[in-house]
Amino acid sequence: MTDTSSTLTLTAIRKTFGPLTAVDSLDLSVEPGALVSLLGPSGCGKTTTLRMVAGFDSPDSGQITIGGDDMTRLPPNKRGLGMVFQSYSLFPHRTVGENIAFGLRMSGASKQVQADEVKRMLDMVHLSGREDMYPAQLSGGQQQRVALARALVVNPRVLLLDEPLGALDKGLRESMQFEIREMQQRLGITALLVTHDQEEAMSMSDQIAVMHGGRILQLGAPNDIYDRPETAFVATFLGNANLFDGRVQDGLLMTDAGALSLPARPAGDTATLSVRPERVVLGEDAAALPQGLRGRITAASFRGAYAAYHVTLDGSGTEIIAYRQADTALGQTSLGVGAEVAVGWPVEHGVLVTGPAPKE
Repeated sequence: MTDTSSTLTLTAIRKTFGPLTAVDSLDLSVEPGALVSLLGPSGCGKTTTLRMVAGFDSPDSGQITIGGDDMTRLPPNKRGLGMVFQSYSLFPHRTVGENIAFGLRMSGASKQVQADEVKRMLDMVHLSGREDMYPAQLSGGQQQRVALARALVVNPRVLLLDEPLGALDKGLRESMQFEIREMQQRLGITALLVTHDQEEAMSMSDQIAVMHGGRILQLGAPNDIYDRPETAFVATFLGNANLFDGRVQDGLLMTDAGALSLPARPAGDTATLSVRPERVVLGEDAAALPQGLRGRITAASFRGAYAAYHVTLDGSGTEIIAYRQADTALGQTSLGVGAEVAVGWPVEHGVLVTGPAPKE
């Protein structure tokens, strides 16, 4: 059941390490029962932000509150948080049951309460009957379930997840994404997730905060950020994007690739247009589209659900990427490497962004 006392709010948070500004004037609100991801490359400030929420680091300025209660200077054990780490952080010399009950024991809960809660949590994470096993006897996924149970058993106001699935292989990582998300939603717990994995953020989050240079560049629902990125960095970090820089003339974007129709009127004399690869049309279907571009397929690769094509445009040498559903692409013999193709996209599928993309 969602509790308004679990709203997590960060206001004007700033953190420096010597001359380095790790987090700069960061504002963020996580509503009760929501899961928000901090997504970005290494060094963007996401882990430092989580550490300040946890109480491991203190901000130079700004305020952190949970349900209106000021947590900014409180020690970690006074904040009412549950935490799950990539490394699991289980006690190797304690049993599964003892690991899960650790927080309860520290808070003075009776042995009966500890036993009852351990059983309840083991049922929840699908590890019933394993309370007497040791962490080394479990798989990576099972150890992460134990870590999650230990975090949840204390009924935290906010759950912090620091790259929790980074140590797991791809298949297990994807199944654990669904398990963690299902439990978080069922319990209605407020959660903050740190990840560099775009797919993980997209599949688990109510909102994603894309970070770069210690700031949040864009905050929104996963589909909104993917379909309507505001900056070139967001467009290219969250998935792939074809970017076209140019000057605006007579309602068109004059680029190296040619004159491109715009989905809206830009604010200035120059603009950057972003087009997702899955929106790019190749071959006969593109001939009727307004771009009037042509190019040669220089590479093609099968990626399971879709095929990816690299196309070098005639004249400019601009390279773009196009995706097609695999079942459609496999039957298109005209889309082989070396083929000359028409290239285009519906005008409304282009998005104006600010750019260019920052260099890493």
